[in-house]
Amino acid sequence: MLNRRELIKRLTALPFLGGITSPEIYRPPSSLINGLGIRTFINAAGTYTAMSGSLMPEEVVEAIRTASAEFMMLDEVQTKVGERIAAITHAEAATVTAGCFSALTLGLAGVLTGTDPEKVKALPHLEGTGMKSEVILQKGHTNGYTQALTNTGCRLVYIETREELEKAIGPQTALMWFLHIQSDKGQIGHEEWVSIARKHQIPTMIDIAADVPPVENLWKFNDMGFDLVCISGGKAMRGPQSAGILMGKKRYIEAARLSAPPRGSTIGRGMKVNKEEIIGMLAALERFVRLDHQKEWETWEKRVAHIESAAQKVSGVITTVTRPPLGNHTPTLKITWNPEKIRLSAEAFHEKLRSGNPSIEVASGGENAISVTTWMLKPGQEKVVATRIYEILSEAKA
Repeated sequence: MLNRRELIKRLTALPFLGGITSPEIYRPPSSLINGLGIRTFINAAGTYTAMSGSLMPEEVVEAIRTASAEFMMLDEVQTKVGERIAAITHAEAATVTAGCFSALTLGLAGVLTGTDPEKVKALPHLEGTGMKSEVILQKGHTNGYTQALTNTGCRLVYIETREELEKAIGPQTALMWFLHIQSDKGQIGHEEWVSIARKHQIPTMIDIAADVPPVENLWKFNDMGFDLVCISGGKAMRGPQSAGILMGKKRYIEAARLSAPPRGSTIGRGMKVNKEEIIGMLAALERFVRLDHQKEWETWEKRVAHIESAAQKVSGVITTVTRPPLGNHTPTLKITWNPEKIRLSAEAFHEKLRSGNPSIEVASGGENAISVTTWMLKPGQEKVVATRIYEILSEAKA
């Protein structure tokens, strides 16, 4: 395992990588974190929940710090912040939720109950309440997060074609749900989905959890006519990881808030968002829309090119750069190696990166491959990642 001094020495010795010039590349964890024995790492994987999402910028941390020093009424915070978020995102209303999953559950709850307090208390028990009980979605939009919808007591109805959709709509249809990141796996597109729903007077919801950038997605689907839009706050926007946004039509947002804290005896009581997270989420959103996104993109591409150049120095390595079009839209480097020339499994590569000092996390790239993104790197960390990848590949050559 390399210590920090050895790592710096090796970095400065490699002319094609350059030396460390920024103190932000690696900063030892605090005494509290060290005392707990918690591993910290360079994140070259992405905004995975298990990896604690993204890091909050100083503006967001300062907003949280300021909010923590005063008492406020939670509903007033939600109302005032929601108004600002709605104005930015072209929505009628908005509320900060405990992540995107929470936004899905609360949004559907609002559709089911309206403002009837007895219905709010009844969820997730729908039988005998007069509430509808079915959510329609395309088979290609299936993922594990649909659990957020069934938490309300609704059942899912899967369709593939427009004809099947028309037949599936009935008196128990509460919602038509759309998953943007898998929109290419369904036969019905966004606009057609909204159009069919409007014809039958069925509310629509779209999940865009990890689907900014581009920044325009923050208002694109509100403008398109979706009744509810759900997004994560702790990914590209770099707000609190436990925050998300539910935005859309005012009547549904107001109804959704009846199932959310601070109210008790509701399906969403455990989905608490504190005042610090609500205000921090607004600060993150406002910062995100002000960013020079072209400059951000160019920075990510330069970092990817730096790492790619290092990997290409090793014979038997093939690199490709892709840009996922729908979600996690960022330059993504896949490094693949010939197992006859480089004796190394993907699992072993991950472990070598993970066990180094500093520790590095990358994403899975499949057999004999790893996947690297650079949007969660601090300035200069691409040099550390490039050096370690080069070293590991070189040491494993047959």
